[in-house]
Amino acid sequence: MEIKKHKTVPEIKGLLRSHVVEVPSCIRDCSGIKIFGKRIKSLLFTTDVAIIRNTNADAIIAVYPFTPQPLITAALVMAADVPVFCGVGGGITQGKRVVNLALDAEFKGAMGVVVNSPTSNEVVSKIRKTIDIPLIVTVVSVHENIRERIEAGATILNVSGGKNTPEIVRRIKEEFPDFPVIATGGPTEESIRRTIEAGANAITYTPPSNGDTMSSLMDKYRGE
Repeated sequence: MEIKKHKTVPEIKGLLRSHVVEVPSCIRDCSGIKIFGKRIKSLLFTTDVAIIRNTNADAIIAVYPFTPQPLITAALVMAADVPVFCGVGGGITQGKRVVNLALDAEFKGAMGVVVNSPTSNEVVSKIRKTIDIPLIVTVVSVHENIRERIEAGATILNVSGGKNTPEIVRRIKEEFPDFPVIATGGPTEESIRRTIEAGANAITYTPPSNGDTMSSLMDKYRGE
């Protein structure tokens, strides 16, 4: 009879860096995705460098609603002390520019690049032939042709389907059980657990905004 020993994990915190944005602990229950030897379970969805420097997430997924710029990529990678997955377009930004941005992100030190759901399979294929880091393709609907995305060169699928996310993840895993999937977990531990149970290998967590965090801190200072 094998007896499993309880593992005590020593934790070290500094006085000045004890206040950080922590991802929900239930995310540790997912399998994770091993990329270049690093196992990643939690990704923080943010471009705020102050939050990036003060979080316990395994990685950062930095996608923003503007045309990607190399200067922003450089700033995010330089600010982070964990791997960064950078958005390189695919929505407003299309074609050869997306390929060039992906290559630039690799040169600047990004661990992977993320493209939006409107990105054509042709562009996905060109990016895959150009870069050596993971190419993460965003999926937003159950109606998307997942097989074509994988055949075009997607390395990881990033499911962002709102309330339908668990169902999309489940359908992907039924057809491609071993293909790596990152998914948005939603606002509660319950919604995160549903997404993990559906088969997500890693979870993207959206932190409170800088304003909300500051507001809570100011309430504390006022003694409210």
